Order: sequence, then structure tokens, then C-alpha cells
Amino acid sequence: MLDRVRSLFLGPNRFYYVSTSVLLVWMFVLDTNDLSVQYRLYTELADLKAEHEYYRHKLKELKQERAAVMGNPALLEKYAREKYFMKRPSEDVFVIVDQENQPIEK
Repeated sequence: MLDRVRSLFLGPNRFYYVSTSVLLVWMFVLDTNDLSVQYRLYTELADLKAEHEYYRHKLKELKQERAAVMGNPALLEKYAREKYFMKRPSEDVFVIVDQENQPIEK
């Protein structure tokens, strides 16, 4: 086995084998875009795609909520009071929440 490797690098085509080996080492280890950088960028891209999908879902929920609130003045007032703690000048607003920090509605 060692003789075969030695003959590859010492034979008549050794320039091609050596230059190809040097090029591969350079590309996979020494370059600024080596394998570790490519892996890190790939995982970052996957995380960003998941985050993008999460925000798309949240945006869809907000659009549905907005459509429901804008059509009903009583619901709009309730939403403003609960989410933004808006109140009339002469009153106090208390929102009772459960353990998941969601308002308890009756």
C-alpha cells in the first residue's frame, strides 16, 4: 500500500497528484470558507428559516385578530384595555391572568 502511494507521488504524474492534494487541503482546511465555516453558515441558515416561518405564522395570527377586532367596537375596546392597558380617566383596569400569562375570560 505504501509503495502504491509512494509511486503515485513520485511517478511521472506527480505534479498533478501533488497539486490536486495541495488544492484540496487548501479548499477544505486553510481557506476562509472551509468546511467548518460552511457548516456554521448552513446551521445559521436553517435557524433563520425556522425563525422566518415562526414570524410568518405570527403575522397570520395577527392579521386574523386584527380583522376580528376592527369589525366590532366592543371587541376593539376590550382589546385596547387588555393589551395596551388603556382606560378611561376615572377608572382602574385590572387584568387577571393564568399561569401562562394569558388573560382569564369568562
